[in-house]
Formats: sequence, C-alpha cells, structure tokens
Amino acid sequence: MSEVENVVAQPRTSERGAATRSSLLAAAREIFVSKGFAEAGVTDVVSKADASVGSLYHHFSGKADLYLTLWEEFQGRQTQRTKQAVRMARASGESDPMRVFVSAARAYLDGSLEERELAELFLRGDGPPGFEVVMRDRLRKWAQRNAALFEDETALVVVVTGALAAAVSEVVRSGDRGLAEEVLAIIGQIRPAASATASSSG
Repeated sequence: MSEVENVVAQPRTSERGAATRSSLLAAAREIFVSKGFAEAGVTDVVSKADASVGSLYHHFSGKADLYLTLWEEFQGRQTQRTKQAVRMARASGESDPMRVFVSAARAYLDGSLEERELAELFLRGDGPPGFEVVMRDRLRKWAQRNAALFEDETALVVVVTGALAAAVSEVVRSGDRGLAEEVLAIIGQIRPAASATASSSG
C-alpha cells in the first residue's frame, strides 16, 4: 500500500472505531437505564451495540469504564451549558453574582431534565464501586468554582451549592420544571449573612 493510500485508509479506520465506540456507549446507556448498573452485563451491551466483546475491551476497560465515560461526557455537556449561560448573563450586563449563579443553575437543571434518564441513572446510587467518591469530588470542585464567583463567601457557597444539589435530585426524580423555577427563585433570594445582618440592623 502506498503512503497516500495509507493516509486515506486510516481516517476510515478511525471513523469506524469512533462509530463503534459511540454505539457501545449508546447501548451501555440504554442497558444501564433499563436494568441498572449492577444487573447489566458486558454481553448485554455488546449484543445491543451489535459489536464484539473484543471491540468493547479495545475501547473501554470494562463495564465501570463505560459508566464513568457516560458520566464524564454528561458532565462535559453540563459544563458547556452552564458556561454558556454565564457568558450570556455577563454579556447582557449582569454583574450580580447570585443572578449569574442562578442563570448557570437554570442551565444545569434544564440539562438534567433534557437528559433526565441519564441524570436519574447517576443519582440512583447504583454505580460502580467508588462512584460516590467521584460524585463528591465533582461537587467539591463545583463548590470551588462557585467560591470564585462569590468572592470566597464560604458559608454562602455551602448553602447555595447544597441547595442546588438537593434541588437537582428532586427535580430529576419528579421531572417537574415548575419546581425547578420555584427553587431557583428561592435560591436567588439568598444573600451572605453579613448582608442580612446589615439590612436587619439598618
């Protein structure tokens, strides 16, 4: 095979590999959602994807890797949604940190409802061993990003981050968009303790 033929052939192979990887992830998503992580088997996934066990292990280290990849990709999409919401809020002239936070929180909740089956899967508590540590770590990183937004108002960050985490769980469980808006309206009224003290004593 000439060098040119080799260059032309390689993208086809990578495209085929990418297509196989995508179909395995789509199949894993469907199987995990319907059966749960614990009950799902690698054979269920490869059968659904019309792939081989070998191809699965070429792309992933196993069932847990499929689950964690779905999680990371979902979180990547959620991050893009929230970043875009923050950019749009700031571009429209919004400077109040709480209003910017609420815009990002709304985008996160909207994404959770848009991909509700997947969001529910991750909130079930039926993930691979150690997944709860991954979730806690992500929540901690999220709180750190919020700390920058609120200029290190630690108590405020703890309250709004905790409130939103609980809201995500309840909104995803119920599928109630109205509840999401009510929660955001309440969170939007939360202010630092120093501001509350100053306004009550003034």
